[in-house]
Amino acid sequence: MIGIFGGTFDPIHYGHLRPALDVQQALALSELRFMPLNIAVHREQPRVAATQRREMVEAAIANEPSFRVDDRELSREGRSYTVDTLISLRQELGDDLPICLLVGGDAFNGFFDWHRPQDILNLAHLVVMQRPGVSLQRDPELRSEVERRRVMRHNQLQHTPAGHIWFKTVTQLDVSSTRIRQMLAAGHSPRYLLPDAVLDIIERNACYGVQTERAMPAHNPVDQRAIAGRPMPIESANTNPEGK
Repeated sequence: MIGIFGGTFDPIHYGHLRPALDVQQALALSELRFMPLNIAVHREQPRVAATQRREMVEAAIANEPSFRVDDRELSREGRSYTVDTLISLRQELGDDLPICLLVGGDAFNGFFDWHRPQDILNLAHLVVMQRPGVSLQRDPELRSEVERRRVMRHNQLQHTPAGHIWFKTVTQLDVSSTRIRQMLAAGHSPRYLLPDAVLDIIERNACYGVQTERAMPAHNPVDQRAIAGRPMPIESANTNPEGK
């Protein structure tokens, strides 16, 4: 049984990696494929090139043996539709291998807005990565589908290649790609929110408007007027109001 996890990964961070590992360990997946999107359908377009996002994903998962990158969506022209990816996987892997499609709770709530959702369920299981306290299935059609397809024990996914829905409560981390991009653009370090290897790539390529550490001063310059005992203007005394 394998898993696939698609996203823009713009950039990839621990909020992607830890829940993915939660699922991989719970299901004992033989492999979990990270699939960077080329052109997103239901979200804003990536801010950096596909080659750089792939490099970041490869760096992020390099030390996890069961994780690998699958770049088929990057090589496909046009929008990235999940159903097309699953059809391609079935042609490669056959019809009998269970495939688990990992989706976040927010994405799952809009599942019936996806392209050919019923075909997706005929090609793979859905594993919904559920954050504690987040409500799901507000849509009546989706609730009905969950009632029909939900399994409570994860080992039930192994007995059929597709068609079930399983909910997995995952580690909740307050981190997002949007937040990381905003921090970088503001000149703040997102270290410890994403792997160091990913941050190194971001700094080396000046992604997201970041200044590399080499370009940034090592410390705040000392104002010679303060040393001389002369008063400094307010804006010089507080160069970082409200942490911004």
